[in-house]
Amino acid sequence: MSPTTIGIIGIIALLVFLFIRMPVGFVMAMVGFVGFGWIVSFDASLNLLAKDMVGTFASYNLTVIPLFVLMGQLAFYSGISSRLFDAAYKWIGHLPGGLAVATIGACAGFATICGSTNATAATIGAVALPEMKRYNYKPILATGVVAAGGSLGILIPPSVIFIIYGILTEQSIGKLFMAGILPGLLLATLFILTIVIWVTIKPDLGPRGPKTTFKEKIKSLSGLIETLIIFVLVMGGLFAGIFTPTEAGALGAFFALIVALIRRNLSWKGFLSALSDTTRISCMIMVIVAGATVFGHFLAVSRIPYDIASWISSFDLPPVVIMCFIIFIYLIGGCFMDSLGLIMLTIPIFFPVVMDLGYDPIWFGVIIVLVTEMGVVTPPVGPNVYVVSGIARDVPLTTIFKGIIPFLMAMIVATGIILIFPQIATFLPSLIR
Repeated sequence: MSPTTIGIIGIIALLVFLFIRMPVGFVMAMVGFVGFGWIVSFDASLNLLAKDMVGTFASYNLTVIPLFVLMGQLAFYSGISSRLFDAAYKWIGHLPGGLAVATIGACAGFATICGSTNATAATIGAVALPEMKRYNYKPILATGVVAAGGSLGILIPPSVIFIIYGILTEQSIGKLFMAGILPGLLLATLFILTIVIWVTIKPDLGPRGPKTTFKEKIKSLSGLIETLIIFVLVMGGLFAGIFTPTEAGALGAFFALIVALIRRNLSWKGFLSALSDTTRISCMIMVIVAGATVFGHFLAVSRIPYDIASWISSFDLPPVVIMCFIIFIYLIGGCFMDSLGLIMLTIPIFFPVVMDLGYDPIWFGVIIVLVTEMGVVTPPVGPNVYVVSGIARDVPLTTIFKGIIPFLMAMIVATGIILIFPQIATFLPSLIR
């Protein structure tokens, strides 16, 4: 049996195990171990497994993950989200659909210190959904806004997905973070336009909130100061080359803790929960990375990535058409797989293809994250939708998925714009030496 055939059998086995909900990291390690042993030898496979596992957990580069996760968790438990929403609410809540627009603004602000879609949706949703319900916003708009706005957590830096992509492809994490800023702002703007158009067509979806005085507006800006300080310190240090990503993550976590202590919003129980969640999430990510490393070595000896690259390159098609085909595969895959697992599985296959087509690897990272964002809101997986459903228990799941559709169209438009104008993603990284 040829290595390529064994590789195809391994991929099918992997998909079957994932379909029956086995843990992604363990499945990738198991299939990679057996497949590598089948092609090479099981002695070599045992050595590979030990080397990859120890190498992953001992990697200095991966220390950036728990530090940025901790920063996000401290922000989650210290009430930063409520201050962000209050500021946005005071400025634009009186406009038609203003509370929904404020929710997008709060999600974008919280995303600057939290790299998780679920945490962003849960944190902002807990604050915004009761307010929108109080002002008679229709559930289809309110829940759709929170689920979609939460997805900004992995595009606007810092982002765990960017970190993983950078490690897998050996790209600069600092440049990837910078690459996400303008696309993140673009997507947030498209979300706001979607709300405005939707509420203009159906005014009863988002009635006006009460007006606030100019003094109240100015006072509310104090709630943005700590977020801006943390973001400027982390991203400014990376942009200027003062910090490594790991040092930036450590500094961000430290200042998030200082802010929480000064504000006295972080209880001892909340602090312990932040540490516990950070440990759990970081271990999950590390296991997935280790399993993906083993599986990636199996794919390498099976030669599937090279065969696919040669096969696609043989087509007499423009590179943009091939890229659209790859994006479509990610869209379909995102409907059935966890975003992190999908990236771990597909990057070893598609990254060589994209490089052969001559695309910029930093730009491709942004495209990957944009498409992954769609996966967190599309059925049947759609984790953000289930997070929102857990908060708004009186809203049917089908209503939330319907509320996502207009925002999903905005995500597709944003992806198309980045395809046509790649400079949106590559301009800021090009300024970093």
